[in-house]
Amino acid sequence: MLRKSLRTAASSSSYCSRGGMSSLHSPLVVFLCNHLASFHSQPSNPIEPRNTQIVPKLTNIENALKVFDEMLQRRPLPSIIRFNQILCQLVKLKHYSQVISLYHQLGLLGIVPNDFSLNIIINCHSRLNQMGFALSVFGKFFIYGFEPDVITLNTLINGFLLEDRVAEAAGFFSRMVEGSNCKPDVFTFGALVKGFCIKGNNTAAIRLLRKMDGGACKPNLVVYNTIIDSLCKDTLIVGAQELFSEMVTRGIAPDIVTYNSLIHGVCRVGKWKEAIRLLNEMVSNDIFPDILTFNILVDTLCKEGLVLQAESVVQMMIQRDIEPDTVTYSSLMDGYCLRGEMDEAKKVFDKMISKGSRVDVFCYSIMINGYCKRKMVDEAVMLFQEMSQMGLVPNTITYNTLIDGFCKMGKIQGAQKLFSQMQACGQHPDVQTYAILLDGLCKNQQLSLAIELLREMKERKMELNIVIYSILIEGLCIVGNTAAARDLFRCLLSKRLQPDVKMYTIMIRGFCNGVLTSEAEKLFKEMEDKDCPPDACTYNIIIRGFINNNETLRAMGLIQQMVKRGFAADASTVELIVGLLCKDNVDPALLTLALTVSYGDSILLHLSELVEEVSVFDWLGFSCIRYLVTLESNSRVTTDEDMKCIRL
Repeated sequence: MLRKSLRTAASSSSYCSRGGMSSLHSPLVVFLCNHLASFHSQPSNPIEPRNTQIVPKLTNIENALKVFDEMLQRRPLPSIIRFNQILCQLVKLKHYSQVISLYHQLGLLGIVPNDFSLNIIINCHSRLNQMGFALSVFGKFFIYGFEPDVITLNTLINGFLLEDRVAEAAGFFSRMVEGSNCKPDVFTFGALVKGFCIKGNNTAAIRLLRKMDGGACKPNLVVYNTIIDSLCKDTLIVGAQELFSEMVTRGIAPDIVTYNSLIHGVCRVGKWKEAIRLLNEMVSNDIFPDILTFNILVDTLCKEGLVLQAESVVQMMIQRDIEPDTVTYSSLMDGYCLRGEMDEAKKVFDKMISKGSRVDVFCYSIMINGYCKRKMVDEAVMLFQEMSQMGLVPNTITYNTLIDGFCKMGKIQGAQKLFSQMQACGQHPDVQTYAILLDGLCKNQQLSLAIELLREMKERKMELNIVIYSILIEGLCIVGNTAAARDLFRCLLSKRLQPDVKMYTIMIRGFCNGVLTSEAEKLFKEMEDKDCPPDACTYNIIIRGFINNNETLRAMGLIQQMVKRGFAADASTVELIVGLLCKDNVDPALLTLALTVSYGDSILLHLSELVEEVSVFDWLGFSCIRYLVTLESNSRVTTDEDMKCIRL
């Protein structure tokens, strides 16, 4: 009787039912697991009476509710199909909660849903991240004797993915494949592939691709594009290019999305020639660069410090009637900020405003960061205040940037004031915020305030990671409390934290500054035992520590070891070695060795010329070497003019 009345109310033929389903009393999840494999898909073809009118297109919720109320007043009541038309249009307007409310209203009036109605409501609950309710509605398919189709199952899989429940989506998918006549389609595969890629599980995504190859549902362009984009984001360019070739071989033509992903990928790994080749190839295939293509190129050029070339790309955009957007201008500003050219960055910022482009919090944060890096904190503060006047709310990144700028300038009170202000404005400090302020306090030898801040972090149940402990240990070393720093360092393992290279280096520097070179050497050797080999910074610090403490022989041994490992002496270390040469304390060959690794053969040529002209390695010779070292360490080519300056 239930099925008969249901067909009458819905004016449609239902899916074939399976006997006894309505009598199950097990929990919903068990119910679904037990019966999903036994679906038999028989598409329904709802038949609406000939005199039924189509619901007019609705452009807002007020009109939709008005039409819905008018329909409820009619006698006889319209069929569920007409109500579904209203619900569908409300879904397109993204009024998901209202759709669910209207659906419940229909139920109270005794209007029985059909399979399409249930699909609509499952979709709404999924969009609202209410998968528990979505699964409850799914259970009604069996109560009413309907059978879910691929659209139903695709909607549920999408719902799981929207809640980042990829494993459950994959489980649902597996049951479809294993025992159901309701087979997945290309949209099912596409949704799950996207879910795996978002989680960074490219291997699982490619496995699904291969499963499609072996089945009736073959991969399409969207599936290939999704995996290619994910591989490129993970800089797995070879794999992405192989999939690209496979796709083309199968007769699937790439589109602008494919090329944008590949161009972005090769640019990230510095393969400029390949990027140009791909650009030429896409144009030859009548696929012309869009705003995203140009933005990828501009952003990559700016990150490489090639801002003038990026400006040329922007001019090319304008010539092709593609107007630069906020992303374009943001990349240019960031490029100039990275080069320290704040005047140029400000020109781009002002151009954005004059052209009416949307200037958001991200744009302001770029400029504030640029000013802070150049120690132009006053200018950064002016922009920060301007944000509020523009109605923009600074986010945690903006506050972190400005707090860091104040700390770097030693303006701790200003940093603390900002820290309080951000909380008063509803922005919650994150671990990075605390780390920045903690570092500022420690570097400015305000250890008592740093300890108070640490207590606050513990009260807020914030994780004290290796970065926080590194800052504290360095702060203790700065104030000369090496013993306390060592004790804190030794208790890291009990906190399940493994010291990294930076942490070891901080502790070694502390020992060296405290004239505890034996302790520094023990810790240096421990690094190898703990499978944490020293880097160039560690070598330079301990070598300088030995030299400053008149332990020349030990320093010489470490210099030779450093060179064998391919690490370079920095300018400060070379300066100390030159000082030893002046005192005839080391073999001159040692300087040659250190400089060759550090600065290349060019400086050696200048050194040999210099030695011929300076009979004794006196202070003048030392000053000349220091000048050359400074030039080389600043990545400048030492010119003949530089040599003339030295000789003069």
